[in-house]
Amino acid sequence: MADLTGKKIAFLLTDGVEQVELTEPRKALDEAGAQTVIVSPAEGTLTAMKGDWDHADTFPVDQPLAEAKAEDYDALVLPGGTINADTLRIQDGATDFLTAFLDADKPVAAICHAPWLLAQADVARGHRLTSFESIAADLKNAGAQWEDSQVVVDGNLITSRNPGDLEAFSAAIIDALS
Repeated sequence: MADLTGKKIAFLLTDGVEQVELTEPRKALDEAGAQTVIVSPAEGTLTAMKGDWDHADTFPVDQPLAEAKAEDYDALVLPGGTINADTLRIQDGATDFLTAFLDADKPVAAICHAPWLLAQADVARGHRLTSFESIAADLKNAGAQWEDSQVVVDGNLITSRNPGDLEAFSAAIIDALS
């Protein structure tokens, strides 16, 4: 396994995040030695979901989005969840935070519905991406070359479709940081 000691990874999310899409990549990165930080526009804590209907666990916010700077991190992970992704794409500062990582040539990983934020930030155009199938048309309309693959790596963009792809998604993030 790769040693990511000294790497600091931002996880941008809010209420409604798909819990497993937060916890599994975070666990893999933590086990590899990285420091993972929950960045959110939510204050205090946020509530994850299991699917779109069932509330899951509550997680503390480590850093408010308004105070977060891409230069303090080595990569950005965007967990999915319909509510989370839909809320984040119109949240003040979320697209600016995302584009700062891309401008700095740092890895950005998005799973499930999270690639909506790539479309919102107008950075999907010309990139090979995947996502949950229900937002494929949105990504194509934003100029992405959408494909139905477990994980797609296009430069510093890493995307996956759903929780069934988490092992490959986490491995691709670790590989990008190694």
